[in-house]
Amino acid sequence: MDLDRYIERRGTDSTKWNRYGPDVLPLWVADMDFRAPEPVIQALRERVEHGIFGYPMEPPALREVVIERLERLYGWKVSPEAILFIPGVVRGFNLACHAVGQEGDGVFMQTPVYYPMLAAPANARRALVTMELSQAEDGSYYVDYDRMEAALTPRTRLFILCNPHNPVGRVFRRDELERMAEICLRREIIICSDEIHCELLFSGYRHIPIASLSPEVERRTITLMAPSKTFNIAGLHCSIAIIPYEPLRRQFLGAFQGLVGSVEIMGYVAALAAYRYGDPWLREVLTYLERNRDDLADYVARSLPGLRMAKPEGTYLAWIDCRAAGLPQDPFTFFLEKARVALNDGAAFGPGGQGFVRLNFACPRGLLHEALGRMQAALAEAQAAS
Repeated sequence: MDLDRYIERRGTDSTKWNRYGPDVLPLWVADMDFRAPEPVIQALRERVEHGIFGYPMEPPALREVVIERLERLYGWKVSPEAILFIPGVVRGFNLACHAVGQEGDGVFMQTPVYYPMLAAPANARRALVTMELSQAEDGSYYVDYDRMEAALTPRTRLFILCNPHNPVGRVFRRDELERMAEICLRREIIICSDEIHCELLFSGYRHIPIASLSPEVERRTITLMAPSKTFNIAGLHCSIAIIPYEPLRRQFLGAFQGLVGSVEIMGYVAALAAYRYGDPWLREVLTYLERNRDDLADYVARSLPGLRMAKPEGTYLAWIDCRAAGLPQDPFTFFLEKARVALNDGAAFGPGGQGFVRLNFACPRGLLHEALGRMQAALAEAQAAS
C-alpha cells in the first residue's frame, strides 16, 4: 500500500472534502483518506457485477466471523443471538435512548464527547445529564468518580460511554471501567457503550469491552461496534449491537418501531470481507497512523506556541487545546479563515470543549504536514500582530 499517495476526493460526493472551498484542507470528519482494503473493494465489485440488488438478508458467515473476532481479540464469548446488525452506531445509541427508561428520564455522558451523542436524549424526549472529564497536568483526561456520582440523578437510567473516547483519545483501563460499571450497577443504570474505535489502538494499549468485565455488567450493557472506522467503510453503514441479555435486547428491538431499517446489501458485503481479509491492511494503516500521531504531537509541541495536545491512545483524532494561544477568535474559525484548514469546533462536543479543536490525522503525511505548516504561519502572524 502507498499510504503517502494523495487520492482526489473532491467531486466524489465526500462530505469531508466538499463542505468547504477548494483551497481548504479538510481534517475534520472522521473518515480516512486511504483506500479501503482491496479484498473489500473486490467483494463489492463482484457483487455489483452480479447486477441484481434485491432485498438482502444477513450473510450467514458474518455472525460467525464477529463471534470469532470478539473471542480472539477480547476473550469475550458471545452467543449468536446476542448480535444484531444495525445501519450505524449513531442509530444504535439513539435506539438505546428510546429503549431505556421513560420520557423525562436522564441519559448520562462524560464531556467533551462525540456531538451526535449529545443530541440523542432529546430525540427520545429524555434529559441530558453530563459531567466534564477531568484533565491532568499533561493534558490527558480521566474520570473523577466522585463527580460522576454527584452528577447522576435519581432518574438517570442510561449511561452512554464512549471508549475509545472521541474526541479525547483515551482508551480506558480495566480498573477505570470497573469503577464506572460498579457505579452503574449499584444505581441500576443501563450502559450503552460506543466502541466503534475499538480496533484503532496505538502501541501499548488494549481495548476491553465493558460488557466483558462480568456477567452482571454484561446483562446491563448494550455494546456498539462496527467495521466502518476500522476499515474506512463508514459510508456503507453496517454496525453491530451486542446485547447478550434477552429482555434488554427485546427492549432495544422494540425501539425500531418500523422507523429504522436493516443493513443494506453493500454494507453486509463490505463488513464480511473486511473482517475476513482486512487485518493485514489494518496493521499497515495503524503503523502509519502512529507515525502521523507522533509527528503531529511533535509539531504541536515545537512549532505551535500556545497549543498543546496529549497523544491519543486510540482513534485517529487529536484533541488540541488552543486556549493559551491568544487567538483573536475561536480556534475553529481562526484556522479555517486564516490557515484555510478545516477542523472540528471543540465547542460542539459539549461542556469542556470550548477553546479546543479536533484534528483528523488519518491522511497522507504530506497533507498533514502541509496543514500544520499553514496553521503555524497563521498562528505566527496573529501572535506577531497582538
